[in-house]
Amino acid sequence: MAKYDVFDFDKTLYIHDSTVMFYLYCLKKYPRLFKYLPKESIEFIKFRLKIIPKKTFKEGFFKFVDLIDDIDKEVEEFWKINKSKIRTNLIEKNGNKKVVISASPEFLLKGICKEIGIDTLIATNIDKNTGKFTGNNCYGEEKVVRFYEKFGQVEPESFYSDSLSDTPMAEISKKSYLIKNDKVLDWPKR
Repeated sequence: MAKYDVFDFDKTLYIHDSTVMFYLYCLKKYPRLFKYLPKESIEFIKFRLKIIPKKTFKEGFFKFVDLIDDIDKEVEEFWKINKSKIRTNLIEKNGNKKVVISASPEFLLKGICKEIGIDTLIATNIDKNTGKFTGNNCYGEEKVVRFYEKFGQVEPESFYSDSLSDTPMAEISKKSYLIKNDKVLDWPKR
């Protein structure tokens, strides 16, 4: 039976938030994206005040992709610049299958995950041309749901994340690690 090492992506394998960094990269390259900035700012405030749900905020945020001429090319160019910021040292060569499970969009992570040796990517399904969700946001408890849908009731050998919002994944794993300031710590006990 296969064994799995599971990783969150943003601020775990990649030292930043890939969605934010990709957005800033696109903003520099496509100044026309600034037209969405006022609406995105208002939506962010509404989200922080819990007036709108995260999914609504993220769909509004990802609206910027409709102004990108060739999204696949831009994602590829972005990772050429940012690949060196991935903590590949966390990916042990131990024979276990490597899985990334992330709230970031699949279209943003698919190519780079393959390139760094990830066997399976589970991420938020967002239409790369419209910014609309085509499934649930892969966050918190949804990560466990999606992991079990893909692999069945398997217990991951290890799980790595920078965020306590990933406690549901940590709880189903044999060993869990919290990434803080480039340090790998044992997951805090409850």
